Amino acid sequence: EELLLKEFLVYKLYNLLTDKSFRVRLLKTTYIDTRNRVKSFTQHSFLLEDDGDMARRNKCRKKNHGTILTESTDRETMTLVAIFQYMIGNTDWSVPNNHNIELMFSRENETLLPYPVPYDFDYCGLVDASYAVPNEIIGTEKVTERVYRGFPRRMDEIQSALELFRNKKEAILSTIRNFNSLSERTRKGMVNYLEEFFRVIESKGQVQSIFIDNARTS
Repeated sequence: EELLLKEFLVYKLYNLLTDKSFRVRLLKTTYIDTRNRVKSFTQHSFLLEDDGDMARRNKCRKKNHGTILTESTDRETMTLVAIFQYMIGNTDWSVPNNHNIELMFSRENETLLPYPVPYDFDYCGLVDASYAVPNEIIGTEKVTERVYRGFPRRMDEIQSALELFRNKKEAILSTIRNFNSLSERTRKGMVNYLEEFFRVIESKGQVQSIFIDNARTS
């Protein structure tokens, strides 16, 4: 249940950065065995916004599509997604493989590239589930080790995206600190993990190294 609550928070953090994100609603669900073989129990769960509703809310639509490459999506949104995934320590996503990324297409201008929207964050370092293991191709031993999976950008593009994170820093950290459904120890651990990211993005040298020099090329 703690892992579920942590993943719920990841969705809430991305909501702070963009409306092109899945909304979530936390519930307490009671499960009743109608055959009376198992005693009723109550635990947390959360609802995820329907992808069609999310698209319509953003004046977009879903549509069937073949393989779409990462760099064939909206550049600004893709930059935001890639940096967010780095912030939370998530490498479990892929645009071409339609893996944990939903694409939505503008209703008003069909010439625009699709917008990527991430979901399913239980394998990220911020959640740090015991069952989560990094893909061998990533080359890390733990999911808490951050790896940037975005493609290279100019420094001005990276800094423009990072400015949004800097501006939302207190809101991001406060969202976790004030979430009393998790223990204080767990919340502190999540905050510490995120503060590492915010320290990194204040170093121009590390920004250059992580998001430009060592960005993926294929």
